[in-house]
Amino acid sequence: MMDNQRLFLLIALALVMLLIWSAWQQDYGPGRPDAPPAVTEEADPAPDEVSPDAPAPDAPPADGVTEPGVVPEVEAPREVSAEVIEVTTDLLDIEIALDGGDIQQADLLQHTLAVDDPTPFRLLGRSDPLFFAQSGLVGDNVEAPGHRAQWSATDEAFALDEGQDQLEVPLRWTSDTGITVTRRYVFERDSYLIRVIHEVENASGEPWRGYNYSQLRRTTERESPGFFGAASFTGGAIYSPENKFQKISFGDMEDEDLSRTITDGWLAMIQHYFLAAWVPPSDMTLRYYSRVSNGEYILGKSAPWFEVAPGESGQFETRLFVGPKEQDRLSAIATDLDLSVDYGWLTIISKPLFIALDWIHSVVGNWGWSIILLTLGIKLVFYKLSEASYRSMARMRKLQPEMQKLRERYGDDKQTMNQELMTLYKKEKVNPLGGCLPILIQIPVFIALYWVLLESVELRQAPWILWINDLSVRDPWFILPVLMGATMFLQQKLNPAPMDPIQQKIMMGLPFVFTVFFMFFPAGLVLYWVTNNSLSILQQWFITRRIESGAKS
Repeated sequence: MMDNQRLFLLIALALVMLLIWSAWQQDYGPGRPDAPPAVTEEADPAPDEVSPDAPAPDAPPADGVTEPGVVPEVEAPREVSAEVIEVTTDLLDIEIALDGGDIQQADLLQHTLAVDDPTPFRLLGRSDPLFFAQSGLVGDNVEAPGHRAQWSATDEAFALDEGQDQLEVPLRWTSDTGITVTRRYVFERDSYLIRVIHEVENASGEPWRGYNYSQLRRTTERESPGFFGAASFTGGAIYSPENKFQKISFGDMEDEDLSRTITDGWLAMIQHYFLAAWVPPSDMTLRYYSRVSNGEYILGKSAPWFEVAPGESGQFETRLFVGPKEQDRLSAIATDLDLSVDYGWLTIISKPLFIALDWIHSVVGNWGWSIILLTLGIKLVFYKLSEASYRSMARMRKLQPEMQKLRERYGDDKQTMNQELMTLYKKEKVNPLGGCLPILIQIPVFIALYWVLLESVELRQAPWILWINDLSVRDPWFILPVLMGATMFLQQKLNPAPMDPIQQKIMMGLPFVFTVFFMFFPAGLVLYWVTNNSLSILQQWFITRRIESGAKS
């Protein structure tokens, strides 16, 4: 006999074990993030040197553009630049190194390390892990500010003042030949998106030809968001209209260098809850590339060749996003950038669940109550299916005395006992498999909701009530896991007991096993399970009582 509740519990147990195995594999198994990467030894090029595989400087067409630029050379790791300028907005605390002009540090002012630690979360930094955004120009046998250009600034600190909606931070580089490049970082209020503009002024007597590149560089060390946070993808991602959203793991970068020409694309380095992404203007055709060098993983893009005539000026522009994976912000910036919120293979279910959860939160203003109301909504959607399952269990429970008599009578003759059981089911019009399908249909919804609660940054450090001040981490007092175990035990009592004594012991032990496992789950997920179990108990008790009272009358 296949009891559908036992089937559900066994499948759920297998799911928990799979998640634990996945987390263990990522932390300790082959290909783990801290495994030594393949290192490409490269000679440290001269400053601003063009890659040896650069195409010959063919004469450009009238518009000054030929093919996308080549991949810039990679220099050896450098120490943190001592010459920096500080930039502060309402959301970001940025540090820009004048040696290279790169954003080498970015703190997110609205996101702290923990509920009890007000230190702003550092997304970009030069250590633990090394992760920074880099941009520059490569000239075609002409001077250009590349990896090691020395920039100058008009001030040591810039701040977005009260009532100011936009802040511009200009850096300046000048060559001896009359080429001046101004790099402008443009910040806006209530935005994690930074415009990066390069303006080339050619005061020399010769045409200037070059291209712009932008890249993200990081090592594999990462934050540890929690026991199951390790299952969240950390690595690169690119988007193209042809192939859509594609993840590029660190292992993929080690195996093969990426080299693709993409129009209307973007690239990102993503991790649990946060990302940095280069988003070029629309309709631009760029070359996207990856490299592994000196222990760093590099993902970047290079723009087409561009020519500036003597006495003229030209401009390159791109955008850099540095912040949390807030889906409303991401979807407004670029196509499918919100898919960096990694819901896995059940995104088609997870996405509507998050939309529903977010809408409920906009009404009630608390993510904990939103989870409870969403769970109630899911129970209402599956009410008829659950009702069929519970009716089947209630009828099976009513037949328990008759089934026990058959077991005592034919205990040594399994074949005869099974035949008699099937005769009993047919006589009482009971299908022991009748409730399996409703339970199986609901399992993908549970897995999808698991990823919603695990991946959505909106729930990071979100409080519920009393002792639950962060739904994205485990319950500090383990009250919810204990309640979950208690509700699971009550469900066991409402279900027909297995006829096999060994199965009875296994089923009675499952609530304890699940309680231990769920001590490491995010509190939001355990809250969902407790709510779902409680509603299921009420529904099952009502249906069972109605069937039993009908039988008595």
